[in-house]
This record gives sequence, C-alpha cells and structure tokens, in this order.
Amino acid sequence: MNRNGEEEVAEKRRRRRREGVQVSLRGGCLAASATAIAVMLMATEKGVADIYGLPLPLNSSWSFSPSYQYVVGACTVTILYSLLHLCLGIYRLLTGSPITPSRSQAWLCFIFDQLFSYLIMSAGSAGIGVTNLNKTGIKHTPLPDFCKTLSYFCNHVALSLLLVLLSFIFLASSSLFNVHVLSTL
Repeated sequence: MNRNGEEEVAEKRRRRRREGVQVSLRGGCLAASATAIAVMLMATEKGVADIYGLPLPLNSSWSFSPSYQYVVGACTVTILYSLLHLCLGIYRLLTGSPITPSRSQAWLCFIFDQLFSYLIMSAGSAGIGVTNLNKTGIKHTPLPDFCKTLSYFCNHVALSLLLVLLSFIFLASSSLFNVHVLSTL
C-alpha cells in the first residue's frame, strides 16, 4: 500500500473514532436524562413533622413544585432531542456516511446543543434552589427543614438533580466536540 493509501485509511479511522465519540456523548446524555426523570418521578413521600409539639402531616411529590415540573419537562425534551440524534448517528455509522456531513449541519448541532445545555442547566438550577430550601428550612420562620421528615423524597430529588447536571455535562461536551468538528470541516 502506498503512502497516500495509508494516510487515507488512517484518516478514515480517525473520522470513525470522532463519530463514535459523538454517538457515545448522545447516548450518555440520553441515559442521564432518562434516569433523572425516572428518579424524579419516584420522588413521593408522606410523613409527620413536629412543629411546636403539634404533629403536622406532610405529603410531598415532585408534581407539587413548579421547579421540579420544569426539571421533568426539560429532561423530557432533552431525551427526545438526544434520542433523535442518537438514532441518526447510529444509522449514519451503520451506513458508513459521515454523521456531520456539512458545515451547516455542524452549526445546527452546535446551536441546538447549546440551547438544550442552557435549558437543562436552568432546570437543574431551579430544582437545586428548591431542594436547598427544603433541606435548610426557612430561617426567619419556624418552619423546619422537611428533609428530616421526608428523607426518601429529598434523596431522590437530589439524585435526580445530580443526573440532570451530568446530562448537562454530556450536552456541553457534545457542543465542544461540535466546535472541534467545525474546525476540521
């Protein structure tokens, strides 16, 4: 095999490796978002808190908080986006065509990765604020932290938000990878 043929084969391997990284980032985002939704949907608990000697029944669910509803909605949209890209990437890998065939498609992937990264990060931030309030209580009122009584609920929400942030990391990494793809096209 001549020198040009070896370089062509090496370039083809590098391109396939890059495309494999793109597909694995999409798969990671899909898995993290789907697991975050599953854990959040299981976050329900009932308990009794003692405030000034009076028993106060507590019932908590993710659907009671608009911030947690936003997390579930953002994760749902991110799952659909990641699933679409994952299916498209796997199809193109199997057919041998490039995952990002043109500069304009690379720009679209970059823009949408950024958009969904910001969406999932804002949802995670909103959820973290409510979770922190549940954990620390309200300092200027006699309301205690609810996580002492509702630890199962708080632990599930915290795990879900951790997975949301992991999903953000996958999306941000995919966005950075699209910058690399744009620089090589």
